[in-house]
Amino acid sequence: MNTASDIRWLTIPDLVDILGIGVSKVRRLIEDRSLLARRIDGIWQVPELFIRDGEPMPELRGTLILLADSGFGDEEAMDWLLTPEESLGTSPIDALRAGRKAEVRRVAQALA
Repeated sequence: MNTASDIRWLTIPDLVDILGIGVSKVRRLIEDRSLLARRIDGIWQVPELFIRDGEPMPELRGTLILLADSGFGDEEAMDWLLTPEESLGTSPIDALRAGRKAEVRRVAQALA
């Protein structure tokens, strides 16, 4: 399980390199909720956990949209995804990475 201090954060230039796309496309991924970014020391950054096999995790977008529809702001959604959730036994992002999308989304809906 990841803890906040274990999380590696990627800047927009890091994402350009990893995803092999331009800055404007990275920003579009954030705008359309395929990725979620947080300002750290004034710089937009995305947790490396949100990337799998050189792509944004496909499960992330629907989960982020569900959280937004449930009234979560971006900061709240980020915190929820990265913080261990008792009902999941791990953090929601780790559960998503383990293929437990339906379970994560059920928990997210219950929080609304």
